[in-house]
Amino acid sequence: MFSDAYISIILLASLSFFSTIIGVGLAFYFKKSVNGIALGIGFSAGIMLLISFFELMPESIHELGFSNTSLAVGSGIFFIAILNLFIPHTHLFKEENKNNKKMIKAAYLIVFGLILHDFPEGFAMATSYIYDPSLGLFLALAIAIHNIPEEFAMAVPLLLVNKKKLVIQAAVLSALAEPMGAVLGLLAVRLSSNLEPFFMAFAAGAMIFISLHELLPMAKKYKRTFLFSLGALSSIIIYVGLSLLIRA
Repeated sequence: MFSDAYISIILLASLSFFSTIIGVGLAFYFKKSVNGIALGIGFSAGIMLLISFFELMPESIHELGFSNTSLAVGSGIFFIAILNLFIPHTHLFKEENKNNKKMIKAAYLIVFGLILHDFPEGFAMATSYIYDPSLGLFLALAIAIHNIPEEFAMAVPLLLVNKKKLVIQAAVLSALAEPMGAVLGLLAVRLSSNLEPFFMAFAAGAMIFISLHELLPMAKKYKRTFLFSLGALSSIIIYVGLSLLIRA
């Protein structure tokens, strides 16, 4: 039973390869579209917060109670915050620098940031699937869809300085991050299977931190409030649509 579940989880995590291809492909086509980036940021922030507050945390509260869930969420926030301090990392706003050297440096840091939160997404999907396969499937599809605009935002600054080879290398690293996070989630559940609800809440905390600390500052910099809101609204529509489709 577990072996079948593990295979399913790895296959679902591998959806990141397809979302990476689509996102990078769109970046090649719309590499100067600030409006597209603003829409993508709104969508990404919206879907991550929806998954955290309406999927992962309620399941954890049901099993652990509110206090223990709050502790797990706080642990996830704290963990990513510490990584954020030690891993070279910045927001997307530096992509507007005219100096190519600064642009390339910013692009590298953006890749680190993307990988930093692809890991928790894979972790969340894996632990959720073990807990409830329908929940894991829902998260996998939602995460794959929201990865598309994120990959787009990652590729744009590199394309603006004609570093196409670097785009491909960064895309491969980013695509691998989510399956690696899923493997980490499987190992965690295997070592402590009774802590699955804790791991889900931990992953929720990680994604909440990333949404508020990374994506919202990006949106503020681009000053496209309407488009950001439109992206967030579209995330709600996709979220509801996936819920109805998978849980019908």
